[in-house]
Amino acid sequence: MFLGYALRKLLVYLSAVAMILFAIAHLTLLKLLSVVFPGLMKKIHLKMGEKFTMTQNPKFKYEDWGPSFFSLAFIKTVLSVNWCSLGLEAFEGHAAPDTALFTLDGQKTSIHRFLKGNRPLLDEFKQLVKDFSDVADFLVVYLAEAHATDAWAFANNVDIKVHKTLEERLAAARTLVKEDPLCPVVVDEMTNITASKYGALPERLYVIQSGKVFYQGGIGPWGYNPEEVRKVLEKIK
Repeated sequence: MFLGYALRKLLVYLSAVAMILFAIAHLTLLKLLSVVFPGLMKKIHLKMGEKFTMTQNPKFKYEDWGPSFFSLAFIKTVLSVNWCSLGLEAFEGHAAPDTALFTLDGQKTSIHRFLKGNRPLLDEFKQLVKDFSDVADFLVVYLAEAHATDAWAFANNVDIKVHKTLEERLAAARTLVKEDPLCPVVVDEMTNITASKYGALPERLYVIQSGKVFYQGGIGPWGYNPEEVRKVLEKIK
């Protein structure tokens, strides 16, 4: 068991290094193409956008998000996300980290308090909640803002800056609550301990059963796949 855990931790480090090198190489290639073949560069970039649904979001035009991938803020975000992921401890078949969280009224809680049988009194996720609330408890953990306006930002996006205090993070999470996620929303500590131990930046889906990680989704936006969670919950149901 320990050997398997150690190997997975090693893969986490190797994956982080590989992702950073890939991002830098990809950015360099696109930058060169933008000079030599700008039309081809935009075509490739739009294809990338399809993978994480940016091209499907009516709020954003290519000009809103495309140029941001060539910014220093993008590189800083890649480095920050991968640095945070080095703390990943949530692996399928292993104990799910019981990291500290805060409710929106500022009360301290933790992941395990929301497990089925131990919990206190958009669209795809909300549908999952509606379809499987009889077999699973759902929880949204609000993490560090992925596209803060004073960091790697998209144009025409919500105006949320990098959280410097817990109150700022709670206020940002209340914006999410307005979308009515149909389940409790809590926020990560300012140390980003949950994001780190679950390797969850910018977003990730998990299924936890009896205190162990039953399913670990890929890292978003590319690996964010509610349909995989649906298949897992259907087997449980």
